[in-house]
Amino acid sequence: MDNSSGIQASLAGRYALALFELARDEKKIEAVGQSLAGLKQALAESNELAELTTSPLIGREDKARAIGAVAEQMGLDPLTRNFLGVLAQNGRLSKLGQVIRAFNLLAASHRGEITAEVTSARPLDDDQVAQIKQHLRTRMGRDIAVDLNVDPTILGGMVVKIGSQMIDSSIRTKLNTLAHAMKG
Repeated sequence: MDNSSGIQASLAGRYALALFELARDEKKIEAVGQSLAGLKQALAESNELAELTTSPLIGREDKARAIGAVAEQMGLDPLTRNFLGVLAQNGRLSKLGQVIRAFNLLAASHRGEITAEVTSARPLDDDQVAQIKQHLRTRMGRDIAVDLNVDPTILGGMVVKIGSQMIDSSIRTKLNTLAHAMKG
């Protein structure tokens, strides 16, 4: 399944596609993927890093120097470090989360997998992730790559999106449904 044309429709998608093609040509898809996974986690855990990427008050040059230092300290691969510099210089660092998501979709497609976006109220441990992957693999009949997100506002349960399909077993949705039914 080639979904690169859909991804190219967005600005972040075009950057992700460019990074993916470079990584593929240099046979570094896994290294870049690991660097981006570490970066995604750092963005989720560090308010300062998230602010660096999105703040309009920080100039492009300062962002480029700062993100270069962060990339160096994190030990990101050279291709990802250079890519982050390009994003900063072009004023597109705020699109980093979308670029990471699009890159992961491209990499999963390249491996013959489909990607499931799984949102839970709190972080899942490795056993839970393995169970989810196994269940989805059985249901879909293909290998599954899982993109994990944490959103405490769903209160509990999970929301799983695979392409245009969505399985919403969150407590928030169940409570909203119950409240709507009670208004009747």
